[in-house]
Amino acid sequence: MQITSTVVTLTVEDVTTSAAFLQRHFGYTEQMSADGFVSLVHPGGGVGVVYLRRGLEVLPEDQRHRTADGVILAFTVEDIAAEEERLRGEGVTITLPLREEPWGEKLFQVADPNGVVVELVEWAEQ
Repeated sequence: MQITSTVVTLTVEDVTTSAAFLQRHFGYTEQMSADGFVSLVHPGGGVGVVYLRRGLEVLPEDQRHRTADGVILAFTVEDIAAEEERLRGEGVTITLPLREEPWGEKLFQVADPNGVVVELVEWAEQ
């Protein structure tokens, strides 16, 4: 099998606000959209993100009313302190302040308007 791209699909109440959050604060661009659906890509590559509106009939019945609750969308960055400062300056609420784990990983979290957790991570140099 050859995988040509990777996309994570998240079901949320309001696809427009989640899409706008990733576009404004993380540099994603809209690839396509329709009623209850937005597909985003990042110019630097990495994982694409698709938002589906909760209750959308294209979803199987047992998935229609689930949401992205419990999912963490994690991005690895190079200067995590600068990213935290930038996001604070843009008015984004930091839901988990910057911290360093004993094994050297640095991270902090924010949440989009639908409650999707976005975690920024910087790995310790090996």
